[in-house]
Amino acid sequence: MLITFKCRAAPDVMMLENLAQYLVGIVGKRLGERGVITHDELSVAITKLESAIHTDKQERAEHDGHFHEGEDGHEHHEIPPGLAQRAYPFLDMLRAAQKENADIVWGL
Repeated sequence: MLITFKCRAAPDVMMLENLAQYLVGIVGKRLGERGVITHDELSVAITKLESAIHTDKQERAEHDGHFHEGEDGHEHHEIPPGLAQRAYPFLDMLRAAQKENADIVWGL
């Protein structure tokens, strides 16, 4: 199922429910049928999401040495997108909402 986040300060952001639940959880909210991240909550939400992205990048960098791309005897495999790639549209929305003192809502 798709979840659409709406904010007057940014274009809508749509994502699959499992990713939405994960990202909303990172910022300290629960993904219910409807929800809101108020403009008063945005500073903390942005900090939490940026921290999670930073941690994910560090962990991925540590594990990049374990991939054996192009080496004989190792099958090719794709490295899945990291949190940064999946979270940036939502993070951009959070930042835009903060600049305009706007709330972010879903489920309306």
